[in-house]
Amino acid sequence: MRALIASGTGRYADPWHPFAQTSPLLAEILHGEGFSVVIDDDVDTAMRRLDGIDLLVVNAGDPWRGDDRTTGAPADSIAGLDAALDGGMGVLAIHAAVASLRDYPAWAPAIGGMWIPSGSFHPPAGPATVSAGALPDGTALSGFEVVDERYCRLQQLGERHVVAEHSGPAGAEPTAWVRTAGSSRVAVDVLGHDEASYESVGHVRLIAALARWACPTP
Repeated sequence: MRALIASGTGRYADPWHPFAQTSPLLAEILHGEGFSVVIDDDVDTAMRRLDGIDLLVVNAGDPWRGDDRTTGAPADSIAGLDAALDGGMGVLAIHAAVASLRDYPAWAPAIGGMWIPSGSFHPPAGPATVSAGALPDGTALSGFEVVDERYCRLQQLGERHVVAEHSGPAGAEPTAWVRTAGSSRVAVDVLGHDEASYESVGHVRLIAALARWACPTP
């Protein structure tokens, strides 16, 4: 199985998320699940290189963070993601990926939720307790402790199966969910702010389970 990690640089980088450090940690987890992994730090170019990729992992930030939204994504990159989703490629969206790929019309509907500027928020990063349920195939997940940001008030798009939750000021918030987008399986994990998140054994196990679900072994 082949995995490609689209790692944020350039307009997909920001001052808060050390993608260059967390993408190798994601690659290590995927290697442990039997994937061969390539990290591509040019997100838009990566979307043109999805032929033969079984799992796309997006670990990248918000390209509309600044005032300049004129760059956009190349048409062939948008077409590349569309074709890969139509072909049934698995997807794993990590943390800031819920605010990323805003120029790609298929992205937000595929992952089933997005960060809304001036609406979504998170308390300061710190210790958090995550409760967990089960994947749709019956695979039980375990709760865990983690040091991370707790995303709150994300916009839900379509149906999704929430498999993990954390507490927010107004009650439980989704930590991870899975869904299908056409013939593709999609998993979303809103944890993963920095290296501290990957020191949690429970979080590492969650990522591995989500990757296996999004890209089951034939």
